[in-house]
Amino acid sequence: MGSKIGITIAGVLAVPLILAAGLVGIISALSGSGGSGVDCVPGGATTGTVTGYGPDQTTNAATIVAVGKRLQVPAPGWVIAVAVAIQESTLHNLDHGDRDSLGLFQQRPSQGWGTPAQIMEPAYAATQFYQHLTAVPGWQQMSLNDAAQTVQRSGTPNAYGQHENTAEAIVAAVAGVSCSSTVGTGDCGNITAPTSAAFMAINYACSQRELPYVWGGDGPDAGEAGFDCSGLTRAAYNAAGIALPRTARTQFAVGPRVPDGQPLLPGDLVFYGTASNIHHVGLYIGGGQLINAPTFGKPVQTGPYRYPHDDYFGATRPSN
Repeated sequence: MGSKIGITIAGVLAVPLILAAGLVGIISALSGSGGSGVDCVPGGATTGTVTGYGPDQTTNAATIVAVGKRLQVPAPGWVIAVAVAIQESTLHNLDHGDRDSLGLFQQRPSQGWGTPAQIMEPAYAATQFYQHLTAVPGWQQMSLNDAAQTVQRSGTPNAYGQHENTAEAIVAAVAGVSCSSTVGTGDCGNITAPTSAAFMAINYACSQRELPYVWGGDGPDAGEAGFDCSGLTRAAYNAAGIALPRTARTQFAVGPRVPDGQPLLPGDLVFYGTASNIHHVGLYIGGGQLINAPTFGKPVQTGPYRYPHDDYFGATRPSN
């Protein structure tokens, strides 16, 4: 597609780099949650700036790149995503736009991009953009403008290409971001997962926090106010491209089972009950924590995967 991203990243130190303070909390930005004690700086670089871009903009760019890395999208895809966000929002997470457009990419709830709350989560919005981009046949052979327009379907179809050089410079500046923190704190502020599917499932579930428990609920994407336990886990893995059956019992049955005694990994489904009555399921997010829809009167939330669930039964590791 004519991008110079490989050359630009190789010369990353020639590009003015982000202020370290502007990247504090980048993993928080991955889920839209509050501070998690994360400290992120450009790897191997001193402090600096991206000319014309403030800390919030560079943090949003770093989020876009971090999500692209997690999803194993090739580097040119990061440039396309950042260029789109420059055009659509100047890398600000906007709570307004044309008609019902929102967020970094000005995605529209009415067009199936997600709920308003989801779209306002930078990591969710970036995940949705990458999913649509990588579904375009031959996107890596297209020009940046054509690939971007195929996803965005903008009323200004030739607007994206003008941002290619700027996007390459920004990606080069943030591509070396390294983060240090307590891994797997379980507060959704530090999403880490062994596979892209697990990351996407956790990212989706985290974006549903505080939605109400609804018996038989499949969430806003199904036109419902909230979730029950297995509705949440099914929707989370559906967002990752993995189909699960509807109930906790049938989700456990399809496996594959995590052997007893083997440590759990982020993305594992954890089940509670007995062989004859598996009554609850949650999504393990690391650090002894899970995210789940607990019961009536309690919204989607994180909590210890053992307590108060003393009847832990087992775990599975969904895969394609």
